[in-house]
Amino acid sequence: MTRDATIMGAGIFGLSLAWALVTRGARVAVVDPAGPAAGASGGIVGALAPHVPENWNPKKAFQLESLLMAEVFWAEVQAAGGRDPGYRRSGRLQPLPDAPAIERARERGAGAEALWQGRARWEVISSEAAGDFAPESPTGYLIHDTLSARIHPAEACAALVAALAARGCPVLPEAAPEGAVIWATGWQGLGALSEALGKRVGTGIKGQALLLDRAAPEAPQLFADGLHIVPHRNGTTAIGSTTEREFDLPDQPDAAAEALLPRALAAVPALSGAKVIARWAGVRPRAKSRAPMLGPWPDRPGHFIANGGFKIGFGMAPKSGAVMADLVLEGRDAIPEGFRVEDNL
Repeated sequence: MTRDATIMGAGIFGLSLAWALVTRGARVAVVDPAGPAAGASGGIVGALAPHVPENWNPKKAFQLESLLMAEVFWAEVQAAGGRDPGYRRSGRLQPLPDAPAIERARERGAGAEALWQGRARWEVISSEAAGDFAPESPTGYLIHDTLSARIHPAEACAALVAALAARGCPVLPEAAPEGAVIWATGWQGLGALSEALGKRVGTGIKGQALLLDRAAPEAPQLFADGLHIVPHRNGTTAIGSTTEREFDLPDQPDAAAEALLPRALAAVPALSGAKVIARWAGVRPRAKSRAPMLGPWPDRPGHFIANGGFKIGFGMAPKSGAVMADLVLEGRDAIPEGFRVEDNL
């Protein structure tokens, strides 16, 4: 049977786009010689967190829509394939270091009332109101937003694979392309695209993370000292991540991962005594614009790009899949400014 589309790459962008296509009746296959979630999408952190609600722009608006889509998106994936992606809109806490930060946070809260359409809050709360699983705050106050969610990246990709299989969409190690060809090939794909276009359009940034045996499945995620601290439903808590522009071993943890633990313990006393049960490293694809790169491959008819998720790929995936499905199946271009391939040239 002739396919309508072939997606090259089985990370979060490739799998989410495949799901958007098959739910509209398209015949699709996903191709990845390394298998699903073999790269950065197989991680352990899974912080789906918004940008601050101010200085509004197309990227922030797109992210808001995607984060608001996520609950229904992941519920449908779980229902179709029978696997739990680990999604929960649990909110997020951030410490406020001084009085000006408290004032700025309250101003942003007022902005969130309008910009977030009344569907989530950004507010200042006391540390006492946050409960035991909270970061240390010099002022005794925290930002609490109700838009942030958490997901388990590797489990979410497995849930998508199961849902796709239930809809007749396989993930194959190799296959000849048929129909539209969408390249969702991560940081190495950005390198290949840069070479093909004769310009650097993106790069890979290594990240490392730790997984602790600390259970707090109902608690919000935390952001403190530049770290995301994410409790998962399976009784673990993830800490991440590093940002490494230069690296020799893309998928191997090293001393940079170990340095995360003392920072996390200093920021969140509730983690005291937790043991490290896993270490992770991977390279995330960052487009030149720092936004996801979506759209037609220049001068290659019938080929498309869906790449550059970087640190926000899982949060951006539901909306990215939808707009790419619009483009591939209907020719309808709803890709916002800053997300286009040409924005990176």
